[in-house]
Amino acid sequence: MKNSKIKFIVIPVFLFLLLPSMGYGEAQKEAYYYEQLEGDKVRCLNCPHMCVLSPGQTGICRVRENIDGKLYTHAYSNPCAIHIDPIEKKPLFHFLPENYVLSLAIAGCNFRCKYCQNWSISQKSPDETDNYSFSPEQLVDSADVHNIPIIAYTYSEPSIFYEYMLDMAKIARDRGIKNVWVTNGFLNKEPLLELCKYLDAANVDIKWFTEDLYREMSGGSLEPVLSTCKTLIENNVHLEITNLIVPTLNDDEDMIRELVRWIKENLGPDIPVHFSRFFPMYKLQHLSPTPVQTLQTARQIALDEGLHYVYIGNYPGGDWENTFCPNCGRLLIERRGYTILQNNVINGRCKYCDYEIYGVWE
Repeated sequence: MKNSKIKFIVIPVFLFLLLPSMGYGEAQKEAYYYEQLEGDKVRCLNCPHMCVLSPGQTGICRVRENIDGKLYTHAYSNPCAIHIDPIEKKPLFHFLPENYVLSLAIAGCNFRCKYCQNWSISQKSPDETDNYSFSPEQLVDSADVHNIPIIAYTYSEPSIFYEYMLDMAKIARDRGIKNVWVTNGFLNKEPLLELCKYLDAANVDIKWFTEDLYREMSGGSLEPVLSTCKTLIENNVHLEITNLIVPTLNDDEDMIRELVRWIKENLGPDIPVHFSRFFPMYKLQHLSPTPVQTLQTARQIALDEGLHYVYIGNYPGGDWENTFCPNCGRLLIERRGYTILQNNVINGRCKYCDYEIYGVWE
């Protein structure tokens, strides 16, 4: 028996873009979080890089520029990607399953991940991509017109188009449309707390569980990401975690065990974890895809350590895609890829034993 909900039909993007008609949004906007320094320099306060920029300089993210002593973003109303996806693709398995989501991105990222699957937009600046022109109001209007209940900020790193995301999230919240943040979690506390007021769910990619790997492979750091996860939980934002397992780098069983223990102790055993399969990409094309056995071992470690909901991503077709009740062990949600075959979560509880299942179900 499935939950009672409205299911939505995928609309081809070219049709979606026709209603309402496209406008010409501004691509430049003064940044919301920065401070002015001597000599017309500015310090960006958006992410932990805290870039100090002289006039004409652009931050690590490729979108924030010091123009005459003020910080401006070039990532506003100029998305390079707009798609309609199933929510399961984000991946979010415990948030309004079987619904569709309007997904969007602007070029740029504050990381330099050597394996990035979306490197053709994340490792570019907005002036290097083909872009649409949509104001926040226009995209929310389009979601509204087509009865799409969720907007996801995704594909690149949404923190770099923070102003666009925040403005759109506010409008969406007023319209009853949910907001989802798919992120590397590398955002400062003050802008994060403001964003949390309008967020409904997030998937945070904890890429590595050592500072050395974060620095060497992604150009970031671990601690701010862990802090973001805690802040999301403290502010009642639905949270799921992704960990891409890359052979020879973070497939060590002890590292995996440290990660899942941290999640259990700091976020709780109910937080869903997705161990995702790596495929050769970008600057790591010399590596092999993650062996399936490695993924299964990681999942078993997480279950043995007491996590309740552990999945394997990028490898469809097994029980590792399904949700089981932590109390009675019965199959609750059966998935094949992004398709749900059965859903036995009723009003947020197990159909068989009435155990409360972590998530947002209606």
